[in-house]
Amino acid sequence: MDENIRSYNRMAWDHQVDSDNEWTRPVSTEVVRAAREGDWSVVLTPVKAVPRTWFPAPLESLEILCLAGAGGQQAPVLAAAGARVTVYDNSPKQLAQDKLVAEREGLEITLVEGDMRELSALGDESFDLIVHPCSNCFVPDIEPVWRESHRVLRTGGSLLSGVLNPALFLFDNEKYESGALEVRHALPYSDTDSLSEDERSVFTAKKDPLCWSHSLQTQIGGQIDAGFAITGFYEDVFSLESGDALSKYMPTFVATRATKL
Repeated sequence: MDENIRSYNRMAWDHQVDSDNEWTRPVSTEVVRAAREGDWSVVLTPVKAVPRTWFPAPLESLEILCLAGAGGQQAPVLAAAGARVTVYDNSPKQLAQDKLVAEREGLEITLVEGDMRELSALGDESFDLIVHPCSNCFVPDIEPVWRESHRVLRTGGSLLSGVLNPALFLFDNEKYESGALEVRHALPYSDTDSLSEDERSVFTAKKDPLCWSHSLQTQIGGQIDAGFAITGFYEDVFSLESGDALSKYMPTFVATRATKL
């Protein structure tokens, strides 16, 4: 079943590229040019830029892993700013977006296809920094993500993660899309367990990725259990233009900086 989930979500994210999902659109030449001149930023969540103080300075020659973060967005910016960047992602078409920018702009980016929970292709203590934008909602278990991230980071390195507030998964999805907040689901939520087969088929017919909520205990406490110290934290929301119903009332995303001591 787990391999079926991985295969399905690989196909679903490939489809998101074909459908021009906003998180699959590569950065422009202008963004890369500015990054080369020292003017750059990246996001882990929809709106707020990651504080520059969360990044080691300077970035030149640092080894950075963009974990489950393909799409031609964070990796090219960090590579243009001088880092040596590896992108690890489950979707071949998302990885192809990073390759597109790398070839277009003359950047060196290493691409690896794989499951974010299993990083055996990467050596122990290989990276100075991991950038992990909101993506762990696409796997049913996230403790392996934290353990593997801790293993491949060098001592003193940091894991920068964006995660969804689990409150997003409380509500009836169909009504949520129309702006109504009707509590329906107990947490933790799962597309595979919380929906009927007919309801789930609505998502799969559109080739939408399957999602899981994860408690803040497993999101934040899980990083601590893996050996990290939380050294940075902020909250975020969907953009105002999205019309997201819950973002009007509370933060819907969390970002953390976790350091390997």
